[in-house]
Amino acid sequence: MCRWAAYLGRPIFLEDIVSRPGHSLIRQSHGAVRCQTPVNADGFGLAWYGERDEPGLYRDVMPAWSDPNLRSLTATVKSHLFMAHVRASTGTATSRNNCHPFAVGRWSFMHNGQFGGYDTWRRAAELLIPDALYPHRKGATDSEALFLCALGEGLEDDPRGALARATARFEALARQRGTAPHVRLTCAFSDGRRLYAARYATDDHAPTLFHRWSDSRAGRAVVSEPLEVDEADWLEVPPGSFCVFEGDTVTITPFVVQPLREAA
Repeated sequence: MCRWAAYLGRPIFLEDIVSRPGHSLIRQSHGAVRCQTPVNADGFGLAWYGERDEPGLYRDVMPAWSDPNLRSLTATVKSHLFMAHVRASTGTATSRNNCHPFAVGRWSFMHNGQFGGYDTWRRAAELLIPDALYPHRKGATDSEALFLCALGEGLEDDPRGALARATARFEALARQRGTAPHVRLTCAFSDGRRLYAARYATDDHAPTLFHRWSDSRAGRAVVSEPLEVDEADWLEVPPGSFCVFEGDTVTITPFVVQPLREAA
């Protein structure tokens, strides 16, 4: 499993989420407490939005705690919307192309979770990516494949529906050709204006997801784990939920994945 954090609000330095809090994302990379793997050392990545539509992207294979470039970047870059991820591989190689977040045009995406037995049906998953989007397939992860499939399902116009349809396709393959647990998923993605997140699993162990509004920052953090242990106002997102964060508004609706009889 992985850990990730996202932010939307008044522009802040990336380090205010990534490295400065007591339980920052960098600390979680070697000391996570709410997942099966406390060490997330198989690479890291950042996607941030500025004055242009497309996000900036920085990813590497080093552990997040050991890269001085990461600390320098997060200390000097400000953004009103950014996402950060530390990776614990569930089977694919430790390479830059497999590090999250992934970006296509103005969309960025990151994921924590697994699809059971993915290695046994990876080729079938690749076929779910439309030909027009396949050139964006750079790595080998289920996460990137899910993102590209969701784009093909209409992420631009229907974020919740597109992600649900893509997840249903992957779930069908996991049930037919893979292993349990079939799906455990929390993900975040953005078009540079809104931040979206989902929490879902086919068992009772959906990866954790929290959010918190900060008056001092006039912004909201959305995270795998709370960034401070002494803050009691973190709100947990229930399993089976889809979240839309825009300004200071939060909309949480059911995330329903309709089962497919046959995988495409």
